[in-house]
Amino acid sequence: MKMVVIFGMNQIVSHGFGMFLFAALVPLMRETIQLGHWHLAAIGALTQLAYLAGAMLLGLCGHRLNTGRLSLATGALCSVLLFTMAHLESPPLIMLTLTCLAASAAISWGALVEIISHNTRPEQRSTCLSTVSSGTAWGYGLNGLLLLLVVPSLGWQQAWQLAGACGLLVVALTWQLLRGLGQPATNAQPEPAMPTQRLLLALCRERTAFLACLICFLAGFTTMPFSSWLATYLDQLGLPASLGGYTWTMVGVTGMVAGLLAGRLADRRGHGVALLVIFGGFALGLLAFVYDPARFAMVAGFGYGMMYFPMWGIVAGWVGRHYSATATMQISGFCMVTFGLGGSLGNLLAGYLRAITGSLDAVFMMLAGGAVLLMMLGGWILGNHTSALTPGPEALGPETPAP
Repeated sequence: MKMVVIFGMNQIVSHGFGMFLFAALVPLMRETIQLGHWHLAAIGALTQLAYLAGAMLLGLCGHRLNTGRLSLATGALCSVLLFTMAHLESPPLIMLTLTCLAASAAISWGALVEIISHNTRPEQRSTCLSTVSSGTAWGYGLNGLLLLLVVPSLGWQQAWQLAGACGLLVVALTWQLLRGLGQPATNAQPEPAMPTQRLLLALCRERTAFLACLICFLAGFTTMPFSSWLATYLDQLGLPASLGGYTWTMVGVTGMVAGLLAGRLADRRGHGVALLVIFGGFALGLLAFVYDPARFAMVAGFGYGMMYFPMWGIVAGWVGRHYSATATMQISGFCMVTFGLGGSLGNLLAGYLRAITGSLDAVFMMLAGGAVLLMMLGGWILGNHTSALTPGPEALGPETPAP
């Protein structure tokens, strides 16, 4: 439990603060810094590209690095960059800092996946991973508290400084934890890893690796456009802006508890059951939202939080049942890449549909269809427990034999 709490705090810092605090503070920062719409668009594009680059770098090279030291390095870098944000007034430097924070967040999650997979029993792995991944939802909540309690009296600069201080505290706790686990030791025997060519073949030909990437692609295709276009869609329908705020509050609150519950379900009833439940909740929420946005916006938020935050841990735990801890980290890196590619494609199609129809109705129907595909994929995985393509002996870890 200690490891789960500390690594969950890592997620709060790297993703909650590093990826999403800027979005919460940007209206206030624009009062004193000349951040135009072009700057905001560039920040969105660069941070997404940096996250993809960090994930791909981890997938290709992460097995050559000590993940304990890597998690400490990314935590320290993130903390320094958060402190730096409090003192920056130049838009190009802000863009560079946020880009580095995004790449650091991707690498941090991959390193945590390897450490947790190596140091937990298979029957508890998904619970630990999905609980840690839900730390991002707690970051959402803390961002809101900073916005409500700190910024009005002390200013937005102090919010960045408090985030950086939390980051340094988490680095110290992580260092102490890893000492107990023996993770940073240089003489530790490395887990079996896959060479680059073998990894790419596994992603294309081996059932578990391929389906994990497909799941993340569809999740990105549906969730990223939903978050990008929700406020615009509610405005198009003439609904109050507060409805969007309540919806995102529901997302965060649901995500705070969904990780633990969905992870336990995966460990006790199987990963197929957990995936079907969270994808089914997401699909039903979006279908209800398409039917009546005014009545079911918060239902869609509930389904979003129920699926998005624990999904990463459940998928990583499922992959870890078939591959070694190091190979799981490699595959998880490419899962993040496919998630970003799916999100980019979803946003491009959303923009195209809005341009040709003049409305966002078709966009959210498309997202609901993608969520239904995710639910069907979860059901198919549930009905096919045994893998049609078994990973080779170089990919399998000695502690987690393939079922």
